Amino acid sequence: MTDTERETRVLHAVVSLVDTLLDDFDIVELLTELTERSAELLDIAAAGFLLADPLNQLRLLAATSEAAWELELFQLQADEGPCVDCYASGHPVSIADLNDAAERWPRFVPAALDAGFSSVHAVPMRAAGIVLGALGLFGAHPGELSEADRLVAQTLAHVACVAILQEHAHTPATVMPQLRSALASRVIVEQAKGLLRETLDVSVERAFTLLRSYARANGEHLTDIARRLMSDRNARPVLVAAISEFASPAT
Repeated sequence: MTDTERETRVLHAVVSLVDTLLDDFDIVELLTELTERSAELLDIAAAGFLLADPLNQLRLLAATSEAAWELELFQLQADEGPCVDCYASGHPVSIADLNDAAERWPRFVPAALDAGFSSVHAVPMRAAGIVLGALGLFGAHPGELSEADRLVAQTLAHVACVAILQEHAHTPATVMPQLRSALASRVIVEQAKGLLRETLDVSVERAFTLLRSYARANGEHLTDIARRLMSDRNARPVLVAAISEFASPAT
């Protein structure tokens, strides 16, 4: 792919995401799409968004795969890794070869290598003079991020900040309610994923795919579908049956 072709793909992606911000959108769906765009545009294996709660504890909002999801959670449990350092410092973190960071992150590095990742990077999410979280990037092969790649990653992190905060002026006093709202949306989606996993006997990753597919096909917000699944016991059987129709025969 030529540089011009790559620049065109990046611009198309950014325009598409900004168009979404100008319309009615679901924050969990948008952040999930942002991680997918990150992996695609930066030619990496996986990506994940971590957002800080009002107590400054990082929480996982979106990831491209179950492997990335589990590694991000492990990073939080171990309290070490690229996103943890990025959030604490407010600066990008880039490790071209994970083997070089074994002493820096003695627990995270073996877990990342076992998950099939060889390089890691993270860029901060900032607004109103504070760091809101971090975008984590995981590569299947050793390698640096180019300056152009870092700019793309930071741009996507900025889009995520705008998505979370766009309804209010960006001041510290108004940031926290928006963070709580985004985190609450993620929680309800996680609960719905768990319900579908048990009810349909599918993986958590597959449950999320089915939930997203149903929401998109019906023009509804992902979080609204999840909330209805968890709160309306009478409608739940019909809704689960409708969602299950998006499963392939092999699932």
